[in-house]
Amino acid sequence: MPAVPALLLGRRNDVLAWNPLGHALLAGHLAPSAPERPDTRPNQLRLLFLDPHTRELYRDWADEAALAVASMRYVAARYPDDRLLAELVGDLSINSPEFARLWARHDVRLCSSGTKRLHHPHVGDLDLHYEVLHLPDSHGQRLLTHTAAAGSPSADALRLLH
Repeated sequence: MPAVPALLLGRRNDVLAWNPLGHALLAGHLAPSAPERPDTRPNQLRLLFLDPHTRELYRDWADEAALAVASMRYVAARYPDDRLLAELVGDLSINSPEFARLWARHDVRLCSSGTKRLHHPHVGDLDLHYEVLHLPDSHGQRLLTHTAAAGSPSADALRLLH
């Protein structure tokens, strides 16, 4: 899918793989090879709450953060014995007051589609539709894709990221 930004995520929001456009869109400040090794693998929640580059990427950061935490609550309910997930929640709770506040709200939501409003440092504002394909029998892995309406300024901006 060379024209569609795509990421393969693990249940804890670890980026297991990304295509070149997915990397350029969401994490161009990280090494393209970062997902290949567990010790350098990015985690979308950590990036969202602790990385200033990622925080600036989302024009509606507060909404994005609330949705991400509600989605993580859904995963935590599904995998209550996941020690690494509990460690991630604990680490984020200690290092991000915003995460701790949102986690304490106990909102639960499975996120599967919607719109992301981004401000990319190289191509400007983008309004992208996202879809999350929850893979059956994959222990929580899912494929996240972003698309732009044909002929839109966002589609033009994505082409510039190639």
